[in-house]
Amino acid sequence: MTDTRSVGDLDKRALKALARRSDLKGLLQLAQHATALGATGVLIWMARGTVYLPAAWLAHGLLLIFLFAPLHECIHRTAFRTRWLNDAVAWLCAAPLLLPPAYFRAFHLAHHRWTQDSARDPELISGKPHTRAQYAWHLTGLPYWWERIETTARQAMGRASSPFLSPRDKPMVIREARVLIAVIALAVGGSVWLASDAVFVYVAIPALLGQPFLRAYLLAEHTGCPFVPQMLRNSRTTHTSALVRRLAWNMPYHSEHHAYPAIPFHALPDAHRLLRERIETQADGYVAVHHNIISDLK
Repeated sequence: MTDTRSVGDLDKRALKALARRSDLKGLLQLAQHATALGATGVLIWMARGTVYLPAAWLAHGLLLIFLFAPLHECIHRTAFRTRWLNDAVAWLCAAPLLLPPAYFRAFHLAHHRWTQDSARDPELISGKPHTRAQYAWHLTGLPYWWERIETTARQAMGRASSPFLSPRDKPMVIREARVLIAVIALAVGGSVWLASDAVFVYVAIPALLGQPFLRAYLLAEHTGCPFVPQMLRNSRTTHTSALVRRLAWNMPYHSEHHAYPAIPFHALPDAHRLLRERIETQADGYVAVHHNIISDLK
């Protein structure tokens, strides 16, 4: 959905070209992410029993937890041209994050519809830090994991009551919560049966270490932006390194994404070149963003 109130008329031909989805580009990006994830997994295996293990865990955890980026792209169904590819990859990325795709899609599309609306944006309703103590606690990632466990367990018991879930959404959300719990139970049960610590060494511990970086990244998207409906004002584009843009599937171009969510990740740099003069909230790096966030907190 295009926010014509804030964006104005982007050339329709250019917009149509930018919105073209590609299985090839999506698969190449996914292959790069998966290859890097495999490489850091090998680093963990090589570092076991050495002082380098925490560093290997952290590198692996960053790549693992930033599977959020392809998950996000897939729930928009812009990662690939083929719908079933979007849905299948969404599930692969969702499991380590404990974030079933149907629930996240409903949550996230409501966030797009009501961005920075304090009464209806689920990101604001679920809570953002207002003090420095809350900020520090938020960045641990522990509130995220607690919310995911509690919400998924409740949904698996048939209680899917979030206001952004339509009656049509609820059966799928309940079913996916049950599937996710079954997958986790099988993984943990299999590890115990085989006397293996692989689930903990390659997934659980890295995910705990990586989650604070994802929390910091996501806080930068809207925190401190105006509470207005115009997407090029209420969302922040953060100028960062090519490595971070690659890790996050170009989502630092976040204002562009909110203005034109049909544009796939690989076309966002081109969208930025078209829109950069109209984007009100831009920042030079994540350190600068968080310096401003902390300065504004109590």
